[in-house]
Amino acid sequence: MNDHVPHCPAQQSAKAADIVALGEILIDYTPLPDSDAGMAVFEQNPGGAPANVLACAAKLGRRTAFVGKVGDDLQGRFLAQTLQRIGVDTRALLVDPRYFTTLAFVKLSETGERSFSFARKPGADTQITPEELDRDLIANCGIFHFGSLSLTDEPVRSATEAAVKLAKASGAIIAYDPNYRPLLWESRDQAMEQMRRPLSTVDLLKVSDDEIALLTGVDDLAQSARLLVDRGIRCVAVTISSEGALLATREGTVMVPGFPTRPVDTTGAGDSFWGGFLTCVSESGKPLSALTMSDFQRFARFGNAVASLCVEKRGAIPAMPARQEVLARMGNTDL
Repeated sequence: MNDHVPHCPAQQSAKAADIVALGEILIDYTPLPDSDAGMAVFEQNPGGAPANVLACAAKLGRRTAFVGKVGDDLQGRFLAQTLQRIGVDTRALLVDPRYFTTLAFVKLSETGERSFSFARKPGADTQITPEELDRDLIANCGIFHFGSLSLTDEPVRSATEAAVKLAKASGAIIAYDPNYRPLLWESRDQAMEQMRRPLSTVDLLKVSDDEIALLTGVDDLAQSARLLVDRGIRCVAVTISSEGALLATREGTVMVPGFPTRPVDTTGAGDSFWGGFLTCVSESGKPLSALTMSDFQRFARFGNAVASLCVEKRGAIPAMPARQEVLARMGNTDL
């Protein structure tokens, strides 16, 4: 039997959310210096791309809500409490005693770049069904965000498709971040097929420079982004590490430079960029059709500042910056 995670009274009265995300929430075990005995030591950090995006937006003042599932274990309870502590609505986060919360073990290079191994066989995040979705929450959000790791397995794949369909029909902006983690797919071909399937429903797309070719088969970043815009996506943001983000809309392509930073851990960098970007979309109050390239450039600059701060701390959710930190990094007093 599944249970809803308890949430605070302030969240109970909310009838809608600015941003709702569905997908994986998990523990990132990030490395610390080896023990005196020479053994590897890992630090428990809350993560999962959709949860990271919401944590960022919540820290920046947006009303956010998470749809997903954790196990009835120490890690699952820790993740639920983490979201609640930063103000993410957990009414639609289920606890399922039949499955363990997904764990990811992160290896960092000298430059802070990551590689992963996963304990997800299956993880609780893959086991949410279409019938378990909080349809009222999804139907009453401004932006609905999801990633491709909820497309790797059933039943979460069907749940994701049902949620996207409902959110789209209800007038929400659909945001998508196709993360590619090879260990979670049967093959590269399967990953490409599933990662491409939702594209016709997507309004705003965030993709990294080393993943965009999986969506188009084209290596050139600008050309690949334009192909996605031609398929009907309103804005494509290609994150390019510390260089910033390449934006593509019907108005053309523009590079928005990143901010100088001293990276410690790049976990959550793209998610923090996207959390900042979607926060700006939500705060703009404009319908999607009224947003221009100039608007998207402004949003991406804010997102770049958020990401530059995030990578200067360890972990993902714990590293999300406050608005005043972002504005100070930008050198502005407003957006």
